[in-house]
Amino acid sequence: MAQRPTIFIAGSGGIGRALALLLRNEKSMAAEVVLGDLSQDAADEAAAFANVKVPTDAPVARGITMPGEGSSAELDAILAKADAILDCLPGAQAPRMARLAKEHGCHYFNLTEYVAETNEVMGIAEGASTCFGLQCGLAPGFINILGHDLYLKATKDWGVTKVDKLEMRVGALTRHAAEPHFYGWTWSPVGVATEYVKDAIAVRDYKTVNLPSLTERKTLLMHGLAYEEALTSGGAADLPEALAGKVRDLDYKTLRYPGHYEWIEGLLKNIPEGDDRPAVLQEQMEAAIPNVEDDIVIIYAAVEGKDSGGVLRAERRAFFCPSIEVAGQRLRAIQSTTSAGIAEVLRIALEKKLTGSLLQSQVPTQEFLNGPFVSLAYVDEENRG
Repeated sequence: MAQRPTIFIAGSGGIGRALALLLRNEKSMAAEVVLGDLSQDAADEAAAFANVKVPTDAPVARGITMPGEGSSAELDAILAKADAILDCLPGAQAPRMARLAKEHGCHYFNLTEYVAETNEVMGIAEGASTCFGLQCGLAPGFINILGHDLYLKATKDWGVTKVDKLEMRVGALTRHAAEPHFYGWTWSPVGVATEYVKDAIAVRDYKTVNLPSLTERKTLLMHGLAYEEALTSGGAADLPEALAGKVRDLDYKTLRYPGHYEWIEGLLKNIPEGDDRPAVLQEQMEAAIPNVEDDIVIIYAAVEGKDSGGVLRAERRAFFCPSIEVAGQRLRAIQSTTSAGIAEVLRIALEKKLTGSLLQSQVPTQEFLNGPFVSLAYVDEENRG
C-alpha cells in the first residue's frame, strides 16, 4: 500500500492486542496502531503487548480510554487521522462504531455474528466513501470465504453451476478435555451460549430456513480423530443469500469433542425458554467449565455434487491451527485465527480502495486465503506436522 495506515482498534482484549501485534509485525502494513478500551490500564497493557521488537519500522502502539457510549474529544481526534476502525467490541456496539467510522471517513471492520446489528451497519454503510467489512473473523469470516472458494473451484472443475452440499465446520477447542462437559473456555462464554440457543440459518432444498441450534448432530472424522458437529447460529454469514439457487443444502456447524453436546442438552432441559435463556446457560456453563490457555482451532469445509458427466464428486479442505509465536509473543489459536481474518480483509480493502458494505461472499477468495496474515495463522492439513 502507498502509505503507512493508521488503525484504531476498539477493544483491547485478546483479539485487540493480537491484531495490534499482527499489524505492526507485517511488512506490507507496518501500521500505526491506537488501541481503545474503557480501562486505560487495559489499553496500555495491550499496547505494551504489541510493542515488542518487530521486523518493521512500525511506530510504537499506544492506548486511550474510550467512552462506553457516544464519543469523546480524544477519540474524535484519533479517528480524524485514522484510516480504519477495527471493532473488537461486543456486537451490540457495532452500529455505534460504524456511525463514528462514517462520520470521520474511516473504513470499518467488525467480527460480530449478530444479525440485527449487521443489518443496521449495512444501512449505515449506504453511500459511504469507505469500506464497511462485516463478520470478518473466524466463523463467520474465514470459514465462509473458504467455503465460497471451494464452491467456485468445484463448479469450475466440474463444469456445473449448482452443487448438492456446502458444509462449513469450525471448532475452537482445548487440546484435552475431561468429562462431564468435555470442554474448556478458549473464547467468549457469551458467544458460545448465544450460538447454542439462537436458531441457525441454513439452506435446505434450495430454500433458506431457520433451524434449532444443536440439532442435526453427526460424527466427523478429521485426521483420524472423531468430533461431533451440530448446527449453531451465526456461522453461515451471507452465503445462504449469495449462493441462493446454487446450493441444495448449505449449513454451518460447530465442532466439539464427543459428549459435550449431550451435556449441554442436559442443562438446557432445565432452563425454560425466554430472553434470558442464553444468560442462564452461560452462568451454568461458567460454573462448571475451566478456562484453558492451550487451545487449537479446527476447520473443515466440503462441497459435494455431480459433475457435468453425472459423476458424484467432493472437494474437502481441513485446517488444524495451533497457537503461534509472533515477534516472541505467544498468540492462542483463537487469537491468531480471528485477528488474521479481519487483518486480511483490512489489507485487501486498503489496497483495492473498496467502498460500501463488504460481505464475506464478496471477499476475493484466493487473495484472502493466500494473504500474509492468513498464511501465518492457518495451517492446512496437508502441511500439518
